Amino acid sequence: MNIFRLAGDLLHLGSIFILIARLQQTKSCAGISLKTQCLYLLVFITRYLDLFLGSVSVYNTLMKAFFLASAGYIVYLMRAPLKASYDKALDSFRVEFLLAGAAVFALVFPHKYTVLEILWSFSIYLEAVAIMPQLFQMTRTGEADNITSHYVFALGGYRALYIVNWIYRFYSEDDYVDYIAWVAGVVQTALFGDFFYIYFTRVLKGKTFKLPV
Repeated sequence: MNIFRLAGDLLHLGSIFILIARLQQTKSCAGISLKTQCLYLLVFITRYLDLFLGSVSVYNTLMKAFFLASAGYIVYLMRAPLKASYDKALDSFRVEFLLAGAAVFALVFPHKYTVLEILWSFSIYLEAVAIMPQLFQMTRTGEADNITSHYVFALGGYRALYIVNWIYRFYSEDDYVDYIAWVAGVVQTALFGDFFYIYFTRVLKGKTFKLPV
């Protein structure tokens, strides 16, 4: 494992801790897309089925277990104790198109034609667009609290660091190729482009996250 992969993993962990802390401290899930959280839970379920088939390393196993458990916990919080603060009308992105698109790509362009590999490919394609309901909700409200902004930034930053990790591995390892992850990762990072700009020009300067009128 290289430093870019490790930094990406830590930022991904950080994003989840930020979100859980935000939900628990405010006792509200206002401004958070339940649809995005459900998509991430589905991503982890379909990607980490191999968790029950064997272990690559202790680190790998612990990370998979944490992502599965934390995603399930976040969905539970939003659907049960914090349900009253969830605004379904704002969280209106049509996720069926994302699910259908990821399924089609997984069947047409899988890593391999086995059940586990098709599901893994599905998870990669779906993760690339899973943030869209959250971004769409933010465009509808026109703003977001700073903690939510930090959460979304950490999510985008983790994937950006993974791109650096892939570049590093491409030049330092023999025969390293992973076109599915590369293309999906670039698409995923590109979706954060406008958000990154506003985050750097407003949030990091102490202002609230607000879309230009």
